[in-house]
Amino acid sequence: MLEFFKNLLNKEPIRQENDKKSRSRTEIVTCALFIELAYADDEFNDEEREFIINLMKKEFDLNEEEVHELLEYAGEKMEKNISLYEYTDIINTNFDKTEKYLILKNLWKLILIDGKLDSHEEYFIRKISNNLNMEHRDLISAKAEVKKEFNRD
Repeated sequence: MLEFFKNLLNKEPIRQENDKKSRSRTEIVTCALFIELAYADDEFNDEEREFIINLMKKEFDLNEEEVHELLEYAGEKMEKNISLYEYTDIINTNFDKTEKYLILKNLWKLILIDGKLDSHEEYFIRKISNNLNMEHRDLISAKAEVKKEFNRD
C-alpha cells in the first residue's frame, strides 16, 4: 500500500488490484497537507494525530492500515522537503472554492484543537491559503467558524 501512495504523488502508473481501494491524488495530497501543518510547530501531539486519523477515515473513506501508511509516507515526504506548492497545485486543479474553504476550516480545527495558536502554524495556514488562491476574508471567516465550534473567542 505504501508504494501506492508513492506512485500517486510521483504520477507513476498505478496498478491496484481492488479499484474500490484506489485513492485520488487529491485526497492523498490533502492528507499530506494536514500532516505538514501538524508538524509546523514542531509538536505533533496525540490530539492532532487523532484528529487527522479521524478526518482521513471520515472524509476519504480510508481504513486504519491506509491511514497509518499515509502518515508514514507523508513523514518521508516532509524529510525530503517537498514544497507546499506541489500539494496546493493539485488541490487547486481539482477542488472548487467551497471545497478549498472546507480544507481551510479543517486546517484551523487542526491548529486550534490544542487550544494554542503557534506563530509557525499561523504562518503556515496563511501560506496555504495564499497558495490555494483564497481571499484573506475566507481565511478569517474559516477561523471564526472553527473558534465558534470550539467555543473559543
